[in-house]
Formats: sequence, C-alpha cells, structure tokens
Amino acid sequence: MEMSNEFDRLLFFEHARKAAEAAYANNPLDSDNLTRWGGSLLELAQFQSVPDSKKMIAEGISKLEEALVIDAKKHETIWCLGNAHTSLAFLTPDQDG
Repeated sequence: MEMSNEFDRLLFFEHARKAAEAAYANNPLDSDNLTRWGGSLLELAQFQSVPDSKKMIAEGISKLEEALVIDAKKHETIWCLGNAHTSLAFLTPDQDG
C-alpha cells in the first residue's frame, strides 16, 4: 500500500510541476505560481538519484529566488527556499580541508 502512496505523490507533484510551468508561460510574474513550481521540484527531487536530485533542487531554488524578486516578503517562498538549501546540504558531503 505504501508504494502506491509514493507513486501517487510522485504523480501529484509531477502534475503540479507541469501545471506551474504552463501557467508561467501565461504569467511569469506570478510569485505564487513560481513558489508552487519550486516546491514541486523540491518534492520531485526526493524520487531522483543524488546527482539528479541536486540538479532538481537547484532548479527549484532558481524558481523560488525568481519568486522573491517579485515579492521579497512572501513568507511561504522564504520558508521553501530554506528547505531547499537544507535538502541540498544533506546531499553535499563535508569537505575537510
């Protein structure tokens, strides 16, 4: 049963990503849409290999930063951006030097 839930989650966030991408073509200045797009990329990154996950998180960070250019005080976007950087940090090994 859990496998089905994971697959449903994957489909849900993939649909959200595609919908946000389509909405962006119509209105690139919609910070709510950019936040949804960035958030869906963060969720989808969990289903990827580490290198692909890092790329997807970086793309999500880019969308979230674009949203903050439009609305710098949007708390949901700032919160998502913090989560994105935290996720990226967990995938980045420490460099002792």
